[in-house]
Amino acid sequence: MQCPRGENPALGQKRASWELQQKGVMVSSSGVRSIWLRNDLETMKKRLKALEARAAQDGILLTEGQMAALEKAKQQKEAHGEIESHHPGYLGSQDTYYVGTMKGVGRIYQQTFVDTYARVAICKLYTEKTAITAADLLNDRVIPFFAEHGISLLRILTDRGTEYCGKVENHAYQLYLAVEDVDHSRTKANSPQTNGICERFHRTIKDEFYDIAFRKKLYRSVKELQTDLDVWLAKYNEQRPHSGRYCYGKTPMQTFRETLHIAADKTIRTSDQSDGQQPILSAVR
Repeated sequence: MQCPRGENPALGQKRASWELQQKGVMVSSSGVRSIWLRNDLETMKKRLKALEARAAQDGILLTEGQMAALEKAKQQKEAHGEIESHHPGYLGSQDTYYVGTMKGVGRIYQQTFVDTYARVAICKLYTEKTAITAADLLNDRVIPFFAEHGISLLRILTDRGTEYCGKVENHAYQLYLAVEDVDHSRTKANSPQTNGICERFHRTIKDEFYDIAFRKKLYRSVKELQTDLDVWLAKYNEQRPHSGRYCYGKTPMQTFRETLHIAADKTIRTSDQSDGQQPILSAVR
């Protein structure tokens, strides 16, 4: 589907179908749209974003028309205050997911972290929802993960829950972010959908892991459930193709590894600059 996806993302489905037919690929306009929907490319904005990602990751040369379209899209996004993610580690999304109640244990909560660029997911289970557990996920799994790959987590996006927000001087999560020099962005008030990446991941993990796991096995401890969760996460990150705008069919870890050079290059270029402003958020996904 190279033509409507890469060569000219501004084409509509009818024009894209015609262009493909000229190349001997017989796909109807509705077929083009179905393919776009499956790959999260149904709007011109999403196709432009995929083109931008391919240009950065694969080093493809852009035509003047493509460059003009990308520049126009960039200006529109800035005008509407949309959030951007430019490379792995640029922005992480964190949220709390209520897993359920385990007999003999009580309530189980999942702290979720997703890199908004590569869509790599990191999760850990707890029996409470507090600032300490939110900070523990970062300290135990997230920060070490980025350090292992030679880059840093620059900023993180959360909702305004009490586990993430509070007075810096006596709030464990806020203190940890300050120590690690991670900028904190919050979703708009009454607009939790701005953390949509975590929300979509939670739907996926519910459908593909928890709903199946709880039908097949009776868990007696958080540790036992965490073990199976880690196995599923490894498959999700390493084997499951992702349709995210920067992945375009690659797995999260493949996208992460192949774009580490972007993070390293941009980190070097911005190291001498003063701290930039935190991204402005909108409900646009």
